Amino acid sequence: MRLKSIIISAIGFCLSGFVQIVAAAPANDACDLPQALLHEIVSKNPGAKLVSLSDLDDYDRGLFQKDHGNSCPGLVKVDFYGDGKPTLALVIITKKGAKEEAKLVVGHQVGETWKITLLDTAEDSVPVVWSEGPGEYRDVYGEKKIRASRPVIVFCGYGGWAILYAWTGKEAKKIWIAD
Repeated sequence: MRLKSIIISAIGFCLSGFVQIVAAAPANDACDLPQALLHEIVSKNPGAKLVSLSDLDDYDRGLFQKDHGNSCPGLVKVDFYGDGKPTLALVIITKKGAKEEAKLVVGHQVGETWKITLLDTAEDSVPVVWSEGPGEYRDVYGEKKIRASRPVIVFCGYGGWAILYAWTGKEAKKIWIAD
């Protein structure tokens, strides 16, 4: 009986230590980037900042969270190229003179290095990014159609515009899906 008490006490002590370690660990931030990608982004865009929920005004934050929960509005994992390699679409804010400029970039890990591709820019807004599945997409004007065999990227300035990007195997094609 005494041995049983000692074992239960020892297990309780170990569990309390485990709970303290887990509670002290930093939260998994939805906007965290792999260190090598972060280094590559900052080296090409000094002072760049990834769009986060706190960058959005209350209305835009509400729209984003309604559809995407507490995901990062400036970051989405997407198999854009269809090769299964780590690929992230990012919206970063950079300075362009006295103004801010948002850039949509795709980071694609090839081996140990990240290749960064600029897809688009937007001035005077804080756009968000998300991904949609493969499929057929039509532009807002009824003039263009994209048949995507891979997941697509959506770059959106709430209340104004949204652009969809699809990889064709050779290049990124885009259509305006809201204007």
